[in-house]
Amino acid sequence: MKVGLIGGTGYVGSYIIDELIASGHKPRLLVRPGSESKVRCPNDCEQVIGLLEDEEALREVLTGCDAVIFLVAVIREFPKEGITNDILQFQGAERVAKVATNLKIKRFLLMSALGANGETGSSKYFIAKHLSEQIIKNTDLEWTIFRPSSVFGDPRGQGRPEFCSELKESMLNLVPFPSFLPFPAPSFFTGVNPFDSGQFSLSLVHSKDLAKIIVHTLDDKSTIGKTLEIGGKDISWNDIIKSIAEASEKKVIMTPAPFFVVWLAALVFDRFKWFPATRDQLQDLVNGNTCNSVELFKKYGIDPIPFNVSNLNYLNKL
Repeated sequence: MKVGLIGGTGYVGSYIIDELIASGHKPRLLVRPGSESKVRCPNDCEQVIGLLEDEEALREVLTGCDAVIFLVAVIREFPKEGITNDILQFQGAERVAKVATNLKIKRFLLMSALGANGETGSSKYFIAKHLSEQIIKNTDLEWTIFRPSSVFGDPRGQGRPEFCSELKESMLNLVPFPSFLPFPAPSFFTGVNPFDSGQFSLSLVHSKDLAKIIVHTLDDKSTIGKTLEIGGKDISWNDIIKSIAEASEKKVIMTPAPFFVVWLAALVFDRFKWFPATRDQLQDLVNGNTCNSVELFKKYGIDPIPFNVSNLNYLNKL
């Protein structure tokens, strides 16, 4: 099967390329000019240089494909650079779906996000993901939507954003701190009780496992018209930070931190790239993000890679 990948040079895309090739499929990628070095296994992939905004480039990359996988995600918006959820996530999905329909490609896989339910007060990220889902659902495509929780695993260089390495850089490496002292890592609490700090959880899933599930569904007709939530074991914020620190050979002490204080700081500074997180990102974080995917892993015979220190050893190389 020849599979068109939109967003294939990104973090999750690199793992999907591995799985596609291992499963005997042929990846065909849309590659943004200047991102050629980010292509995983370039000798085993077909490439078309072009932009997501260019319908002709999309037509070229999808011509002859049997299926499409849309992976584009905007972790952080920079409107002056044209990097917004609306332009790249929502409009991008709409444009790709239109081209796929015109080319009579039926199979369409969309990577959304756990939490993209269209609820009032959702972040721009979740709103764009939700709207992308609605675009795809209102087509005649044979779609499957994936909603992963936070994804971890070696980003394999090339500046690909990955949850744990981003936390390491934005928290543990952001402020110089004597190595012989434990770093006071923030343990956020949203109410008035600091003893409840850092208890919100995420169902962290390894990038390899996510890629395996996505590629498995290409030929699984039972998943057509389904939305699949994907996550691993629930891990609390405090345990996530402690594991990242240990894997990075750093010491931390979890320190209760009122959420509204850092949110107010983001209100002032999140328009600057140097500030580690936006208001939306912080709110999404403390809301938690969990699901139960045990049956899905069983269905495809996948033994989930657990979130633990040994599986975070890539952090010590960054």
